[in-house]
Amino acid sequence: MTQTLEYRRSVRAPAAEAHRAFTRATPLRDWLCDVSLADARVGGRIYLWWNSGYFVAGAYTALEENRRVEFTWQGKDEPGQTVVEVTLEDRGDATEVILRHRGVGDGPEWERVAAEFERGWTTGLANLQSLLEAGEDLRYTQRPMLGILLGDFTGDVSREMGVPVKQGIPVTSVVPGMGAEKAGLKPHDVIVSMDGKTVIDYPTLVGALQARRAGDTVEVVYYRGPERKTTQMTLSSRLLPAIPPTPAGLAGELRKLNAHLVSQLEEILHETPEELAKIAPAPGEWSALQALAHLVVSERETHEWLTDMINDDERFSDRYTNPTALTARVNALVAVRPTVAGQLEAVREALAETEAMVAALPDEVVTHKGNYWRIGHNLLQVDQHWTEHLEQVEDALRKAKVATRA
Repeated sequence: MTQTLEYRRSVRAPAAEAHRAFTRATPLRDWLCDVSLADARVGGRIYLWWNSGYFVAGAYTALEENRRVEFTWQGKDEPGQTVVEVTLEDRGDATEVILRHRGVGDGPEWERVAAEFERGWTTGLANLQSLLEAGEDLRYTQRPMLGILLGDFTGDVSREMGVPVKQGIPVTSVVPGMGAEKAGLKPHDVIVSMDGKTVIDYPTLVGALQARRAGDTVEVVYYRGPERKTTQMTLSSRLLPAIPPTPAGLAGELRKLNAHLVSQLEEILHETPEELAKIAPAPGEWSALQALAHLVVSERETHEWLTDMINDDERFSDRYTNPTALTARVNALVAVRPTVAGQLEAVREALAETEAMVAALPDEVVTHKGNYWRIGHNLLQVDQHWTEHLEQVEDALRKAKVATRA
């Protein structure tokens, strides 16, 4: 015997947008899972993965444009394959989304699975409604913040920090006034557990806090050098920027933000001798010139991401950029532009290109509210990455001055 679980949600959005949310990889990530692949044709694959480690593999078995989607569902550790059928009914100013999960067993081995389906589809469809109506991913807007910037963790980094573990999340900086700073965390600490769950990278960190909200207190286990420490951290609220409703307005706000960042950079680099900008503070650390090149490389990666969002086909990386590959790109740019003036010009050009791409976003990107909201949020939020590298440029120049006087 099997059972069918049924869920309904009325969404104030066209049926075409609801259909897209079940057949394209980018919107599937925006409301349902953390990684997805979707080839929306009969027999085409659908693959869904969550930061918790749960994943689903299946294939599309029926498609009726803007009316019906059906696909098989085989989840990790589930006792059998099931089927998800989505029917879309036009209600004039809204679309009725009817989701039936068929073939769910009723034996003891299915009890946990059925409960997870109930929880997952209930919260997922609420998020789908938010995505289609407002563009917001509730998993993000309701997720608390720690107030840290993460780094890469390798065997070399582990030895440099003097910590006795090879897996964890190194803290490169903390945001003033937020939970991490208040809990006593500092740069170069390595977090190994959050809220009782082992964390080794960004996905596991997100998974550990998935059910938590701002104001909750969690236990954090970390290493400071060889010493293992435990602290209680109260999770901070997430600051969300106001996103202008048009690409022109969004580009204008971004232009103001970028102008402020560039002015800070110009102030730091004012009358900097070229020879100082080329001096690396220590083996494995970047010179001021390399740090500038990294800002250019990062902005170019933003251009690639914007292209993906326009194409509605976002590439996804499970981990941070390999440090060796990143340094190779940085050094290549330094070789082409070996002066402070050249790198500053490259920074300005890269930022201007981002602004131009945003201003030229096509209408369909704005129509896809999730895409547009994520573009606006990612570009307008306070950029701790920039802040960190501005400090890195200052630090490299300060150390270079000391070295040249020695």
